This record gives sequence, structure tokens and C-alpha cells, in this order.
Amino acid sequence: MSLFNVYPLFNITPVKAKDVYVFDENNTKYLDLYGGHAVISIGHSHPKYVKNISEQVAKLGFYSNSIINPLQVHLAKKIEQLSGCVDYQLFLCNSGAEANENALKLASFHNGKKKIIAFKNGFHGRTSAAVAATDNAKIIAPVNAQQEVEILELGDLKTLEKVLAKNNVCAVIIECIQGVGGLDESTAVFYEGVDALCKKYNTCFIADEVQSGFGRTGDFFAFQKYNVTPDIISIAKGMGNGFPIGGILIHPNIKASFGLLGTTFGGNHLACVASSTVLEVIEEENLMQNAKEISAYFIDKAKAIPEIKNTKGRGLMLGLEFDFPIAELRKKLIFNYKIFTGSAKNPNLLRILPPLTIQKKHIDIFFDALEKELKT
Repeated sequence: MSLFNVYPLFNITPVKAKDVYVFDENNTKYLDLYGGHAVISIGHSHPKYVKNISEQVAKLGFYSNSIINPLQVHLAKKIEQLSGCVDYQLFLCNSGAEANENALKLASFHNGKKKIIAFKNGFHGRTSAAVAATDNAKIIAPVNAQQEVEILELGDLKTLEKVLAKNNVCAVIIECIQGVGGLDESTAVFYEGVDALCKKYNTCFIADEVQSGFGRTGDFFAFQKYNVTPDIISIAKGMGNGFPIGGILIHPNIKASFGLLGTTFGGNHLACVASSTVLEVIEEENLMQNAKEISAYFIDKAKAIPEIKNTKGRGLMLGLEFDFPIAELRKKLIFNYKIFTGSAKNPNLLRILPPLTIQKKHIDIFFDALEKELKT
């Protein structure tokens, strides 16, 4: 049986990894400045992570959500402690798309409405409502297009209020820093205006923190730069450091009932241990502060390269914008300099999403390679 051919692949086969480095079958070492789409938060094969997951799987790897699982309670308390999102409730699932799907479904249950507002260049996943709210017509199948979704320009409060005033919108979903879309971010006036309008019109404000959450921006959540209180916060990628896990944080104004949401694998014992360990390491190694310090160093280094037209993002969710498509540059960084980076919907943007454990010496390696390549 062959694989369903939906991924364009680089001819590299990783077989092991350690902290910010990945090694292929020939033991060639690659500097990982992409973290598998911002998934690797505490570095590859962190010893505490390996130890805790190994010990848990030797005891109990999985049982259903029909029994008591204290590991879920512990994880919820740890997220509350580090995020400061006091009194929110946690529902666990398996991925970012599933997190956003549950967020949209819950919003619709809560206020009885069905239309969704999303924004240009947003990306929220590949499942039913989540993909319909994603600004990419190529990945929206006819079965998804049944959803009632309106895509607005990022920053357009005037149009948003006109749409919300019709009183049929269940949720406004937004990334406070866009990921796949290209690191675009609007203003405090906009985000705080979205929050106020959602409250005015009984619409749920969903903060999509799937890529930006768990300390990647230097704050626990990207929305925390602003004075907003989301009704639902979706989380996933960096949450498990590679173990599949997602979830939503739910404001206490939204009430639970038996059967409202459900999942087979969500919140399993291994996933909970993986995520709790991520949080422990973020705290113990002060990785949110490291994200801020390395970010400042990175941005300063970028200023010295005239070919870089713009540096976008916050913390270790960064993008370098050029006045040319970066596809060839990215390939050369991989094959000539052994450095992984990422692309975006914006063809001129090189995305940088390294493990939060990255150090200045690794940033130096990247910029030395970039300068050499740009001069060739």
C-alpha cells in the first residue's frame, strides 16, 4: 500500500533529535528553527519529558473519559497557574483543528446562533467548521462550504459591528498573531474592540492560540498583550512537545452539561503527562523569558541585513519578509546549511518557530548562513 500523496516532501529522513537539533539516517545534524510547525516547545527529547512519559506508559497509557483521571485535573491547575486564566474550565482533545471545531460548536450551543466570523489570512484547521473559517478556498470542500462563514479584513471593526448587529453570529474566531497567514497582527484598538463588540452582541470571542500559546510569544498567550477576555481559548501545538494533544479553555459564563462535548482519546493519561511536563519545564527553565530575550537578539541581528524588508511577530513566533519568494532560499538553508525554517501563505516570508530552549549561539549560526547565502 502506498501513502496518499498530499505532502510535498524534502528528501530528509530524521531518525533522532536532541534539543534544537535533528539528525537524519546518516547522522547529519540539522538546526531546527521550525519545531515541526511550532510544536516543539521544550526541545526535542527533553530528559524530563522522556522520563515522565516512559514512566506513565509503563503504568497506564490510556483509559476512557468515563473514569476519573487525576492527571487531567493536575494539568488544568497547572495551565491556570502559568496562564493566569483563573476560573476557566478545560476540555481536552487531540489537535488544534479539533480544538477549534469544539470551540465553534460550543459557541453555537451557548448562544443558539450559527454564523461564524473569521479574518483574511486566518488559519484554524482542516475539519468541518474550522476549515470553513480558514481563508484558503483550496482546502475547503463542498461539504465544508455549507457552514455560514464570513471572512473580514483584519482590523475592520466597522464591518464587524454591522455583521454582528444582525444577531446571527455565534462566534468571532481570531489569531492575535496569524501563523500560516504570515505573522500579521492588528492593533490593541482592534482586538479590544472585537472583545467589546462580542460582549455587546452576545457573540463568543474565540482566541485561537493553537500556534501562539504555551509561551511562544513570550507571554503565555498572545492575546494577553491586550485587555481582552476571550470566551473560549483554543490550544494545541506546543502543548505536548510532539505528543498529540489539544484543548479549549472555557469561560465560566459557558455552562457544561453531560454529552455536550466528547472525545475518545482526548485527555488520555500519556497526553496529560506530556503537557504537564511541558508546563513544568517552561516554568523551571524560565522559557517564556528566554523567548523574549532571544526574540530581541534575533530582531536586532535582522536589522543588519538590508535584504530583510520587515521582521514580524513576537517572542519566538517570528517571520522575515523579503522582496522575493523565499522557496529557493529555504531549500538552500536546508540542504546547504542544514537549517530547518518554515514558509507561510505570504510567499516572501520565512517563518522562524524554534524550540523555546534556543540560545543566542543558534541564532548566530542562522544569520551567518543567511548572510552567506544572500551574498551568493
